[in-house]
Amino acid sequence: MGKHVSALIHAIACLLSVACADSTGGGSTAPVTLRLETVASGLNSPLYVVSPPNDNRLFIVEQPGRIRIVKNGQLLTTPFLDIRSKIASGGERGLLSVAFHPNYATNGLFYVNYTNTNGDTHVERYSVSSNADVADPASAKLILFVAQPFANHNGGLVMFGPDGMLYIGMGDGGSGGDPQGNGQNRNTLLGDLLRIDVNNGDPYAIPSTNPFVGMAGMRGEIWAWGLRNPWRFAFDRSAGMLYIADVGQNQWEEINVQSATQSGLNYGWNIMEGAHCYSPSSACNQQNLVIPAVEYSHSDGCSLTGGFVYRGTKIPELAGHYFYGDYCSGWIRSFRYDNGQVQDKRQWSLPTVGGLSSFGEDAVGELYVTSLNDGTVYRFVRGG
Repeated sequence: MGKHVSALIHAIACLLSVACADSTGGGSTAPVTLRLETVASGLNSPLYVVSPPNDNRLFIVEQPGRIRIVKNGQLLTTPFLDIRSKIASGGERGLLSVAFHPNYATNGLFYVNYTNTNGDTHVERYSVSSNADVADPASAKLILFVAQPFANHNGGLVMFGPDGMLYIGMGDGGSGGDPQGNGQNRNTLLGDLLRIDVNNGDPYAIPSTNPFVGMAGMRGEIWAWGLRNPWRFAFDRSAGMLYIADVGQNQWEEINVQSATQSGLNYGWNIMEGAHCYSPSSACNQQNLVIPAVEYSHSDGCSLTGGFVYRGTKIPELAGHYFYGDYCSGWIRSFRYDNGQVQDKRQWSLPTVGGLSSFGEDAVGELYVTSLNDGTVYRFVRGG
């Protein structure tokens, strides 16, 4: 009887606390609280945080066109890279992300995604200079160019997957409702998640394992399609999963979770918005479309900011939790995805992050969040 009462009390405590971890899928049953610790402030519109492999520095992307370094807890005055003269910045445009090559420690190569002065997407490769804290701006090499028909929905994330390929998130080209039909058009690089091999070819090779290689009227670079604006996506290398946070239109924001090795998936835009028909019902055929794992309506926020699955060591109770937030509302939530099921959904008791523009991950799996409004980067740490 005593055990049942104790279990009931624990269950009630978990329901009342946003910080009680589920006992399945990794993590402790002990409650954990979080707080946000300031890592760097006074930044100019920070949009992304990342570390090269096995590197204890943090690299912060500023939307107008600079990458800054936090080294030994200090924000360095000299930028790692400054390409502001090449960039149109504002709204959804600017320098949007950076990805370090898996062999960065030996080859010094990294890749950036930005919109140029005409608003078109550039993915460029750079190399570090003889000074490890400063890149060589003259080393720029254009890897991929994508014309943008409108000023919004540029996607913008570049990230190396566990397979060593470079993945690039591309929005549908903008405006509203996908007027050009790019989401369902596999003959364009817009509205897609792209996968390219930057270790072969010039400027890249298309992996033979991509789903539409050699098919007439289809671009071989496409890994997945039917996306509206995959501002942020993430790989959970421990579980072999891919999380795509796709920003919605007028009503629904969605997070998709699928095996990282499953290619050719159609995420439904603009037939669907979230798990709901966007097109007229007569044209809303959901067959072979991926239904999101998690969605929320615009009564709860306005624009999804996807994050990462926690795989750090400082807060082991968070193992396997995928963190995400809303740009307008500034809340932060998480869930676990185990055996095809969403579990342990929660909203964290944290201060509202104004202009929650991105999450970040360092080389050891600790997580960060950026505020566009106050120019600050925060790190998730244990509360107390």
